[in-house]
Amino acid sequence: MPTPHRVVIAVFPGVDLLDVAGPAEVFALANRAGGGRADYEVRLAAPEAGAVRTSAGVRLVPDLTFAEVGGQVDTLLVPGAVDMTDDGPVARIDQDIVAWVKETARHARRVASVCVGAHLLAAAGLLDGRTATTHWSTAAQLAAAHPEVTVDADPIFVRADRGRVWTGAGISACLDLALALVAEDRGEDVALAVARQLVMYLKRQGGQSQFSVPLSRPASSRRDIDDLRLWIADHLDADLRAEVLAGRMCLSERHFARVFTQETGVSAAAYVEAARVEAARRLLETTDDPLDRVAATAGLGSAETLHRVFRRQLATTPAAYRRRFRTGPA
Repeated sequence: MPTPHRVVIAVFPGVDLLDVAGPAEVFALANRAGGGRADYEVRLAAPEAGAVRTSAGVRLVPDLTFAEVGGQVDTLLVPGAVDMTDDGPVARIDQDIVAWVKETARHARRVASVCVGAHLLAAAGLLDGRTATTHWSTAAQLAAAHPEVTVDADPIFVRADRGRVWTGAGISACLDLALALVAEDRGEDVALAVARQLVMYLKRQGGQSQFSVPLSRPASSRRDIDDLRLWIADHLDADLRAEVLAGRMCLSERHFARVFTQETGVSAAAYVEAARVEAARRLLETTDDPLDRVAATAGLGSAETLHRVFRRQLATTPAAYRRRFRTGPA
C-alpha cells in the first residue's frame, strides 16, 4: 500500500472553524472517491495538547502538538484568525505560530494558507516576491505589512512557486482551494467527483473572483432539473438547444422553459451559455490549448464565438483573461 499523503492543519485559539473543517472534509471525500483508499491522512496540530476553541465556539481536539509533527509533511495547511476592531477585522499574528510555520515549511512538500492564514505565511517570509491572496477584508492590511508580497484580493486562490506555495481567499473558498490541491494530486475527475458530493456542481478555479456568483443555482425542488444540470456540465459540446433539453426530459418545449426558469432563475439558453463560459475559463486558466480548441471543448463552437461571449459576459478577451488568471504550470 502506498504511503498516504499527510496533511497537517494548524489549529490554535480563535481559528476559523470552516477553514479547518472544510478542507478536512474535501480530503475525506477524496479518499471515499478512491473506493475508501486512504490517499490522504489528515492531522490537526496545535501549539499544545488539549481542546482548541475556534472562532465559532466549537472546540477541536488536535491529534498532535506542534512539537510532535515531525518531518513528514506533504501538505501544511495554515488557516487564520481575526480580531474584530472598530475599523473592521484584523488578522491575528502570533509569533510563536509564525516561527513554527517557518520551520515546518522547510521540510513540507507543499504549503497552503486559508483565508487570513496568508498573514502567517507572509510573516514567516514564505510569500516574499510572490503573488498571494487572502480574505478581501484584510487584503489592505497584508499589502501594507508586507510590501514585498504582491497582494491580489480578487482570485479565489493563487498557486505560486510551481505549486509549492498556495494562498486561498475567504471562508468558503477553502473548499475551492482544497479541491484544487486534490486536482493537482489525483486529477480533475476526482476533484469534480468530490465537488459533486459537496453539491458544488462546478469546481471554481483560482482565477474567479471572490465575489463571483457560483454558476449553479442552489439545488432545486426537482431532482430531474438537478440531474439535467449535471448532465449539461458533462456534455457541453453536445447540442444543448432548449428543444433538445426538453426532449431529454420528455416535456414540451414551452413547459420545459417555464419549469427550468422557475427552478434556476435563468432560461435554459442563458444557463448553457454560462456553463460553457465557465468551462472555457477553466481551460484558459489551466491549459495552453489554442483558442479554437478551448471553444470547441467548451461547446462554444469557434474562437469567434468565444471572443464574443467573453466580451459580453466578462468584458475582456480570452487571451487577456488567460494572461491574468493562468494558474496551472506553463
